Amino acid sequence: MKAATSKEMQLIDKNAISGYGIPGIVLMENAAIQVVREMEARYGELSGKKIGVFAGKGNNGGDGLAIARHLINRGAKISVYLLAGEDSVKGETLTNLGILKKMGGEVKDIDSFDLKALKTTISHSNLVVDAIFGTGLTEDVKGLFADVISLVNSSGKPVVSVDIPSGISADTGKVLGTAVRADLTVTFGLPKIGLLVYPGAGYTGELKIVDISIPKGMKEAESIQTNLLTIEEVRGMVPERMADSHKGSFGHVAVIAGSVGKTGAAAMTSLASLKAGAGLVSLGIPSSLNQILAQKLTEVMTFPLPEGKEGHLGSLAEDRIIEFLSDKDVVAIGPGISTDKETQELIRGLVRRVTLTMVIDADGINAFAGYTDLLKHARSPLILTPHPGEMAGLLGLSASDVQEDRIGISRRFSTEHHLYLVLKGARTIIAEPSGAVYINPTGNPGMATGGTGDILTGILAGLVAQHIDIGSAVRLGVFLHGLAGDLAAREKGETGMIAGDLMEMITEAIRNIKGA
Repeated sequence: MKAATSKEMQLIDKNAISGYGIPGIVLMENAAIQVVREMEARYGELSGKKIGVFAGKGNNGGDGLAIARHLINRGAKISVYLLAGEDSVKGETLTNLGILKKMGGEVKDIDSFDLKALKTTISHSNLVVDAIFGTGLTEDVKGLFADVISLVNSSGKPVVSVDIPSGISADTGKVLGTAVRADLTVTFGLPKIGLLVYPGAGYTGELKIVDISIPKGMKEAESIQTNLLTIEEVRGMVPERMADSHKGSFGHVAVIAGSVGKTGAAAMTSLASLKAGAGLVSLGIPSSLNQILAQKLTEVMTFPLPEGKEGHLGSLAEDRIIEFLSDKDVVAIGPGISTDKETQELIRGLVRRVTLTMVIDADGINAFAGYTDLLKHARSPLILTPHPGEMAGLLGLSASDVQEDRIGISRRFSTEHHLYLVLKGARTIIAEPSGAVYINPTGNPGMATGGTGDILTGILAGLVAQHIDIGSAVRLGVFLHGLAGDLAAREKGETGMIAGDLMEMITEAIRNIKGA
């Protein structure tokens, strides 16, 4: 599903009106009807409920005024507050204001109410409708608007936001000064990016995406390059298993990982590749650690590699690794491999020599801090899976800088270095060399624990090994990983959840995706 910026959505609305001849007042009416339907679905019968409606002077406010009309027809008791002077209202918003007043709706504009009275009104309401600002907001919310939002948030009443919670940037999810904390957000046509990424996602509440009669082709335009992953889209990416399949049918994953004290990362990556469906997995490990991993991983083959000092891989292992990879389909490298100088040099050298698709994680990513230009000279497709700290290291930024522009930074890095980037975190971002970006909706805070990233690396390698195209494998893998975490959290709870709990749910998550 496409996810739109403010400008993209404005262009869609404009083309629907001027190109297809759909009157703006019809779009506004459809939006209002859909919001009221979603309110009924969530809160039940609206007749007799006291509902406060806060409307701005723009189109979002017009939606709010139209919603107020339909609520009156449902028998609700409506109090409407126009955060503007009536003389500043124009177009379809003015039309809806006129109809509302003719229906007997009482509207208090910015000059005829005070905050004390407003606080009392909200305290006696059952619901609040937020239609103050729409998707075009670009400046911080100040003055009376900020005061009203503060009253709404402190009231403890369920809030329904129209299209987007007022105060949230539609493009970045940034809080512009202050913002409404919605219980339910009903957005029109396409989800706005700011509703899907944090912090905006944390203000959205339950998100409903509704149709207001915008032509389907406009919502699927190739020019819109940001997408929301859905289970329907990834379902078709799960590889089928023919009756005459054998272990060679599903690919052979090579894992190069682990060092003294970090054998667990190597083990989890290897097992996750098998859980994701790979037919064979071989783990290349420093020779002194081989016996440990061979005993621990009964389903994984191990390959002892020459090591340098203190159980770390170094330059002595490079040629052996190239030999090791000769009959493999994909290689995962980095989990637990260490930041030893010689190891980091080894990783950079391998990127220039390996011809298999490489999934690079953890210390494998850290090897390219200060050396990102080497990524452009890789001989094979690359998939990098950094967390914000590792991404910051690649760019010479702070983690907070990365978090403020997760989509923009991911897209630029991916296109510039021609690789697939998975920026982990709440709402993991997938960026492709084409410029396409995907926002993953699965996952939860229980996954913020050691080892879950190693499992993601293994899942991605396991899927690539099955000869799925790389873009599909990455999208499916990230969605699957988050869904396994969600299933684990449902069973175990988020607090105290460990990576092993997620590992146990990978096969169940695959069943869920396939619709079992």
